[in-house]
Amino acid sequence: MSTRIEKDFTFHSAVHFNEKFLINSFEVTTSIYVETENIREQNVAMERLEYLFNEVLSNSIFIDESLKNEIESYRKSGIKIITLPEEPYDQIIGMVLLLKLNSIIEGKLHITDLNISSYLSDGVRFTIVSEIAENLFDGDHWFKRNSLETENSSVNESKVVKLFEDCWNELGLSWKEKLAKGKMKS
Repeated sequence: MSTRIEKDFTFHSAVHFNEKFLINSFEVTTSIYVETENIREQNVAMERLEYLFNEVLSNSIFIDESLKNEIESYRKSGIKIITLPEEPYDQIIGMVLLLKLNSIIEGKLHITDLNISSYLSDGVRFTIVSEIAENLFDGDHWFKRNSLETENSSVNESKVVKLFEDCWNELGLSWKEKLAKGKMKS
């Protein structure tokens, strides 16, 4: 049986728009179906969402991935980069976020739609529906992967040998519960 919930998130981030660095504040409301009956998995999924908003998106900059020189300048300045397939309009940010959020919660929850507004959008809220976001961006993008990536890698991930478990395990946000040293519980 699926339960429907909503969760609000707020984060502060910059955008690179029209050759300007602009500080912005975002408000996001997610509409979520709970797909798992396992309470621990529900909690881990929600904690993953919180982590992404609080630790990854906050204090970063959204920028069009085609602006290579600007991206490199921000990177040299130590600013967290979040690349987008287009200019950082709120509706583009919302679509990318919806896809990324659904990727990291791996079907334990499912975000069906998302409302996003920002200080720069002057009170306008954009409603993003998951089916539209899923069909808009073709290809293998960072926001379709279950990771903490925020930009497309130039390395072919499929040819990289992974020696360690995923980043979620390191953060204590794995689906498996840790028991003793080196042992996991489902």
